[in-house]
Amino acid sequence: QVQLVESGGGLVQAGGSLRLSCTASGRTFRAYAMSWFRQAPGKEREFVASISGSGEIANYADSVKTRFIISRDNAKNTMFLQMNSLNTEDTAVYYCAGRYYTPSRRDGDYDYWGQGTQVTVSS
Repeated sequence: QVQLVESGGGLVQAGGSLRLSCTASGRTFRAYAMSWFRQAPGKEREFVASISGSGEIANYADSVKTRFIISRDNAKNTMFLQMNSLNTEDTAVYYCAGRYYTPSRRDGDYDYWGQGTQVTVSS
């Protein structure tokens, strides 16, 4: 069983930056592909970014690929999402998710989820 805990959310002005973290329990973090998803009020949860277990392969949603950077530190069982040039459309609850081996853009493919962290971008 893997437990995921997100942190780093908060309130930021448009154009600003935030760095989210997701820390995992367990000793096999490297075996898990990890992703970030987000859900805005009244909208479905959507894929943001994913990273392979080794950290060598990353994928992004088109809406964030020039502004966000996903990374991980397997020695610390932690994944990160550096979010730059934030705008009001980035306001959402951000969730980290994990699954064995290969990343996926579909939330239904993930076995483990964090509780979410709120990101609010003010204009």
